[in-house]
Amino acid sequence: MYTKFQQHLQSELQQIESAGLYKRERIIVSPQTSGIQVATADNATDVINFCANNYLGLADNPELIAAAKDCMDRRGYGMASVRFICGTQDTHKQLERAISEFFGTEDTILYASCFDANGGLFEPLLTADDAIISDALNHASIIDGVRLCKAVRYRYANGDMQDLEKQLQAAQAQRYRIIATDGVFSMDGNVCPLDKIYELAQQYDAMVMVDESHSAGVVGRTGHGVTERYNLRGKIEIITGTLGKAFGGSVGGFTTGKQEIIDLLRQRSRPYLFSNSLPPMIAAAGIKTLEILTRSNELQDRLHANTEYFISRMKAAGFDIKPTESAICAVMLYDAKLSQDFAAALQQEGIYVTGFYYPVVPKDQARIRVQVSAAHSHEQLDRGVEAFIKVGKALGVLK
Repeated sequence: MYTKFQQHLQSELQQIESAGLYKRERIIVSPQTSGIQVATADNATDVINFCANNYLGLADNPELIAAAKDCMDRRGYGMASVRFICGTQDTHKQLERAISEFFGTEDTILYASCFDANGGLFEPLLTADDAIISDALNHASIIDGVRLCKAVRYRYANGDMQDLEKQLQAAQAQRYRIIATDGVFSMDGNVCPLDKIYELAQQYDAMVMVDESHSAGVVGRTGHGVTERYNLRGKIEIITGTLGKAFGGSVGGFTTGKQEIIDLLRQRSRPYLFSNSLPPMIAAAGIKTLEILTRSNELQDRLHANTEYFISRMKAAGFDIKPTESAICAVMLYDAKLSQDFAAALQQEGIYVTGFYYPVVPKDQARIRVQVSAAHSHEQLDRGVEAFIKVGKALGVLK
């Protein structure tokens, strides 16, 4: 059987290769920061990194590294168990309390990733008698979590409150309703209109779930996410998020929210029940991250200033930029192969980015997603813009 299946796979891979859309992993041989080294055939090349989720520049922060090393000495390397058997340490509980305090919620449950948090969220809470109303551009992890649940599914156009209201009206036929949305939509960079979503949820007797993966640490005056941005701290029933982006760039996810929801997830959420606990060092670094973000707003202020500066210069140069209130700058190119060629040419100029195309984004909506960091210097931002202009002119994107 595999001989025939192998031929099928080889044909599929060849089609991807011929279309110029084959994804190749580039090897980094340095810590993750604003300036990295990428392996080449016989050496390593210095490039400026504009495609990491390292929004606050904490991935190589000395305080986080020291906290992780200290915890490894005190609590060991790994847990070798799931939480409810013998996998819960005091460090895990401390991190859960710190996350709850950061978001103003009642309790928190940790997962190996936010993909697991979203994948294990809906099925334990809802049945075929209930409804999930999901934004059309929600992350794949939310989509997969919804698929694992028997609740009736409704979908509304991205950020379209008229369409959301229409779906909520239809969902009155079900017992309980949850509106599910990303806080920041990762490919466009736009922030969900949470204030209007909350108003409709109140009007139509629904709960709200927000994935803060790309917004926590970024959105809001002090980086406390979309609930801060819309003055809804403590009012949203469910928030999911990750330690893998602004919160240190490592691994680990969480769901935080109402007490009873978290309690039931501890009893029935399969990714939580059947996955090893977070390594203690990861939990300790997470605690340190939240300490850093609580004691000072320096990193968030720098990120906001860097983002505003970079986007204003890119727009002035004539690039087509998606509207954004986050640290994500979607440079629209529309053609899939062009996005690949553009990214490759930028790397030759010392700028490390990635071209995104279908199925990651809709067809004919290919782009380069630039992610600005608090770690970027003004010199690096200027070099990035100048390289974009040079390549844009060479490839006919700019006149």
